[in-house]
Amino acid sequence: MNKPVAFLFCLFSFIIVAAQDTIRITDFGGAPNSRINAVQAVKKALEACKGKAQAVLVFSKGRYDFWPQYVEERLYYESNTDVIPLRRCPVLLEHLKNITVDGNGSDFIFHDRMQPITIDNCENIYIKNINIDWDIPLTAQGQVMAVTPEYIDVAINAESPYVIEQGKIFFTGEGWKSELSRWGVMEFDKDTKLIAPQTGDESCLGRGYGEYIANEISKGLVRMSHRFKRLPALGNYLVLRHSARDHAGVFITTSRNVTFENINMFQNAGLGILSQYSENLTFKKVNCIPNPAKNRILSGHDDGFHYSNCKGQITADSCRFAALMDDPINVHGTSVQIIKKISSKKLLCKFMHEQSIGFTWARKGEQVSFIENKAMNSFGVAVVQSFVARDPEIFELVFKDDIPAATIVGDALENLDWVPDVLIKNSFFGSNRARGILVTTPGKVIIENNIFESSGSAILISGDANDWFESGAVKDVTIRNNTFNDPCLTSMYQFCEGIISIDPIIPMPDNNKPFHRNINIENNTFHPFDYPVLYAKSTAGLRFNNNTIIRSNRFKAFHARKYMITIEACKAVEIKQNKLQGDVLGKNVRLISTPAKELTLGKNQGITVE
Repeated sequence: MNKPVAFLFCLFSFIIVAAQDTIRITDFGGAPNSRINAVQAVKKALEACKGKAQAVLVFSKGRYDFWPQYVEERLYYESNTDVIPLRRCPVLLEHLKNITVDGNGSDFIFHDRMQPITIDNCENIYIKNINIDWDIPLTAQGQVMAVTPEYIDVAINAESPYVIEQGKIFFTGEGWKSELSRWGVMEFDKDTKLIAPQTGDESCLGRGYGEYIANEISKGLVRMSHRFKRLPALGNYLVLRHSARDHAGVFITTSRNVTFENINMFQNAGLGILSQYSENLTFKKVNCIPNPAKNRILSGHDDGFHYSNCKGQITADSCRFAALMDDPINVHGTSVQIIKKISSKKLLCKFMHEQSIGFTWARKGEQVSFIENKAMNSFGVAVVQSFVARDPEIFELVFKDDIPAATIVGDALENLDWVPDVLIKNSFFGSNRARGILVTTPGKVIIENNIFESSGSAILISGDANDWFESGAVKDVTIRNNTFNDPCLTSMYQFCEGIISIDPIIPMPDNNKPFHRNINIENNTFHPFDYPVLYAKSTAGLRFNNNTIIRSNRFKAFHARKYMITIEACKAVEIKQNKLQGDVLGKNVRLISTPAKELTLGKNQGITVE
């Protein structure tokens, strides 16, 4: 066969294979803009993808509705999520490889409580060009129409049906009803769409707001009578939280090489994209934001991206987060506690947080670190021989060799195999309920070229085996070339001790063995209106260099911490070549349980030590 003929033959063969590998949803009854339940069509189309070398499932652009009928249901224990018997999975990719799903900009509209996309035991999955939303959002919204000392009037968005029973507001949907007072109220400024300053977890209506009595004044207008401890501003919007976090928007489990691109997560029934025990995950231009076409203030129900016990490379690039009811990005492992020493090689352990249970926490050959939970020091490592679950909370671990002799009941364990490297870049973190990025992993972390306007701390580095049991002492973190705008730290939430808050839960820090190490904060621009820019606890090798701090007068200072930088129980801290502009509050460093010799303070910064 001559070369031109061979080339044409190969090209023709490629075209045939490519055509065979393209699956169209319309061939299986998926009809855009029909309101017909798309669940069965998607199920059949995914089945047809099996066995293809590089299957591409294509949706014609339009609206596809997903109803509870015919959905697959699975028992999943999902991290930081309420435990329920079964999760509804309308789009379930299970034991698949080399699949692309292209929505072509389609709207996937979900009805009742369900988990839009589930990826279980898959490899090489690429999901792109999809908008995820609900007709009836799972968090409600209203606008303040009247404010008096005795009552407020709220115009509830027509998207959120409700009833009033025994003086309380219950929101209703397709198959569900839930009461307002369980989950809280948030206030957003009508002009800026920022969370109202100094509200945070205290609620914009103050403590005890659940004692209100509701009456309907007219259709959609509800009077909430009570002498609220705090009153919202006239015209501002209220996000009315009322439901549980029982399904993730996307759930990725025991999978690898998964990419999401050009995705809008407008609503969810819990965490946005939850990834656990998976590796090599990429999210580019994935947005957790309010649906602009529906004039919404609210976005997803809880976190945007949540990574629990993952490994490999995690990348979030050019993503946007706004009006989430919790943190945009959270990366962590799961600590467990020893509750019984059965033998020198066998331990009985327990998952300590009620929303993080039921995992296969370890596998044969994986390394486990032993941690005492007062100073959080690791005192040994052992290799797992076997893992056996007794029930969703309790499990047995058998080790290849004897465990450390110092091990006692109450110590914690951390799995050292499930720790990822993290790259977060070119993204926008708007005004969300709590912080911006939470990261606790010993992998290599780079946070660069982002813009932060989070209502709490912009970046939190925590870690503990005492409260949330989210593990991962950091070893290599670089925070560079970011802009921290003045909405940062306008409200208080847990761990919000600075715009950047390094705040592990350590009851008794060990000055000689800090928990975190090697954190570089460089070439960033901060616009603080208040004192605390950086708080660091139990960290060795902390460098805060070449940053620019420009005072903002947009908001009123309120934070209890009256120092620009606070260093507590740290070693080898360096603060050099920073530039202060305007009347920056504090202009000082406070050392707590940190000898002065552990601080290197550069000259000509206008910063003093106290």
